[in-house]
Amino acid sequence: MFTIVFGVADEPGKQVKSAVRIKNQSSSHVAFKFQTTAPKSCFMRPPGGILAPGESIIATVFKFVEQPDKNEKQPDKRCKVKFKIMSLKVKEGTDFVPEMFDEQKDEVIIERILRVIFLNAERPTPALQKLKHQLAEAEVELELRKKPQVDTSPKVVEKGLVIDEWKERRERYLARQKIEAVDLM
Repeated sequence: MFTIVFGVADEPGKQVKSAVRIKNQSSSHVAFKFQTTAPKSCFMRPPGGILAPGESIIATVFKFVEQPDKNEKQPDKRCKVKFKIMSLKVKEGTDFVPEMFDEQKDEVIIERILRVIFLNAERPTPALQKLKHQLAEAEVELELRKKPQVDTSPKVVEKGLVIDEWKERRERYLARQKIEAVDLM
């Protein structure tokens, strides 16, 4: 069983977060979905999706800190909350819908069950440093997902005229060659 590490919030009602890297190590497209034993106090972004072969994503996991029970130990200890990451082999081009896991129950694979651990944010530890690094990576990936994809396809300038980047580079190269040849004469 693996763990999700959270920094500790000072008071109940505060939100803490962690990050989990998910990588598709198979040779086919895979849908993934998070589940938790505490859906009212925990959620994930993204809650699921589809990964191409070799593709990875960093998911951010959020938890609202609840009022501790009288018998409950101090933070820094394990929590009863668990997360499950499920996966399902899908065809390329399939759109993600959470219901696909219900429709294909027999083909669903439970990849990992993750336990929750809280760390005291005021006591630096290697685990806390790793958590901070993972959260920074997750923020960068989230920002990249928000930005629109850059269109790298050839652009039509006029009707029927397509500008190809390689053609432009070749023309610039040939122009430089002509200038150099003229300079040598």
